[in-house]
Amino acid sequence: MIHVPDVRATVDWYRSIGFEVMTTYDDGGDGLSFAIVAWGGSEVMFNSDGLASTRDRREVDLYIRSNDVVALRHRLEGRVEIVEDLHDTFYGAREFIIRDINRFWITFGQPISRD
Repeated sequence: MIHVPDVRATVDWYRSIGFEVMTTYDDGGDGLSFAIVAWGGSEVMFNSDGLASTRDRREVDLYIRSNDVVALRHRLEGRVEIVEDLHDTFYGAREFIIRDINRFWITFGQPISRD
């Protein structure tokens, strides 16, 4: 579970890049107090009353597996802040890292062959 400053804005942002909204609970007004979003088989929960990350403090790093990180990277071009562009890792993954609306880092990774 990730505590965020604005659950509705966070859910809207995640939906805009391809996450599916699974569950939401309102806060009694115009906002949301809790939500679950999904990417494939991975789910992320958001709860209200959190703080966004700052330039000097990284609160959250998510790792999401993707079937085609190259296509996803191209689809997100110009829509998100890229922290690290596509690269291959020593542990056999092709990845790129973005920042979400709360400045949290999301790494999208795909296993690659070591052949």
